[in-house]
Amino acid sequence: MRSEEDDAPQPPQAGPADGGRTPTAKESQEETRTNPPSSTGGSGGKDSPAAGRAHPHRPAAAKRTLRPGATPRTPSRRLTAPEASRSNAVHPGAWWLWALGLATAASRTNNPLLLGLLVGVAGYVVAARKTDAPWARSYTAFIKIGLFVVGIRLAFNLVLGSPIPGSHTLFTLPELPLPDWAKGIRIGGRVTAEGMLFALYDGARLATLLICVGAANALANPARLLKSLPGALYEAGVAVVVAMTFAPNMVADVVRLRTARRLRGRPTGGIKAIAQIGLPVLEGALERSVAVAASMDARGYGRTARVPAPIRLTTTVLTLGGLLGVCAGTYGLLASEGAGYGLPVLAGGVLASLAGLRLGGRRQIRTRYRPDRWGIRSWLVAGSGVAVAALMVWAGTYAPEALTLGVVPLTAPALPLWPALSLLAGLLPAFVAPVPPKESQ
Repeated sequence: MRSEEDDAPQPPQAGPADGGRTPTAKESQEETRTNPPSSTGGSGGKDSPAAGRAHPHRPAAAKRTLRPGATPRTPSRRLTAPEASRSNAVHPGAWWLWALGLATAASRTNNPLLLGLLVGVAGYVVAARKTDAPWARSYTAFIKIGLFVVGIRLAFNLVLGSPIPGSHTLFTLPELPLPDWAKGIRIGGRVTAEGMLFALYDGARLATLLICVGAANALANPARLLKSLPGALYEAGVAVVVAMTFAPNMVADVVRLRTARRLRGRPTGGIKAIAQIGLPVLEGALERSVAVAASMDARGYGRTARVPAPIRLTTTVLTLGGLLGVCAGTYGLLASEGAGYGLPVLAGGVLASLAGLRLGGRRQIRTRYRPDRWGIRSWLVAGSGVAVAALMVWAGTYAPEALTLGVVPLTAPALPLWPALSLLAGLLPAFVAPVPPKESQ
């Protein structure tokens, strides 16, 4: 039979490391002084296993329990933008309004420092919120096109001369004599520093406009933009979207073919390589065009509903009149003398165009599946671009000499403080727009 002494816990036996002896009272006191017992009843103090337990005086309600599948919310997570999804994605029209606002600001100045700041703002937003879609990869191509435009503008100034008078001659090219009927045009001749600097400023402004448009093309989904267009612009929108997607797909085809040639050990530069790459690219573009045409024909593209003649006439008058008003108002805003009448004419043209588009949508019999919503983040993105354009237009009234630089006499460009700070408002989409999924970055 087993007694109670047999069931009682036995003290631990001394191992080989102890030499088989029992510790003395002095050694036990030193061990207690070195590792004091914790307040929770365990031993070992701060680094002991008992130190990680809950405090006995802490109420049990302080421990928050999470629902299954929920993630803890931290202050840093609340301050960051959420991950992009179908429900919270920024409307493609908001991206275009943001980019057009930056382009409007670029058209109001030729200061290279402000233009460079605009390019940096657009590039930062694209780098922070672009995906790996084919259209998102075309931003680099637009930058290259902008640099090419600057080079072409400088080359024209070298060959054809500049109307800007200058006293600092860089060099003189052989001048080609022209007949009397070509007076005012010259080929070759004296090249001045003032003329080259004016050409550089002018080319940089045009390049910045192209880069801003490229930013919108890299951030906005063309297919979703087509779905958001009014019914009256559906057919024109299809043509524009197909044209917009041609360049990104062509860039993707060129990158794919160059990578394949590089893996096969073939050269990727030179005239011969470009000719061998260009033929498959054109063939792929033709096949894609045929596939798009077949899919559009299969879905009944081009069918329209019957609309009474008075409504068609009213639609045409409102649409054309509104577009003319938009053009006149835009010209008035961009011109330095027409700012007074530009805004009212632009507003009237926009209202007339919207009314015409509303009536013209009756001819379309198509339906929309899951239309994109214009949420608070879309308003913030579009509002940042509008704010940049409005602040730059206003800056032209109190600091015109800082926005439009002269080249006679030659002066170094300066960075105006308040116009530069107004351009930084265009960085707002990089912080409020939803973050693309990790697998798409």
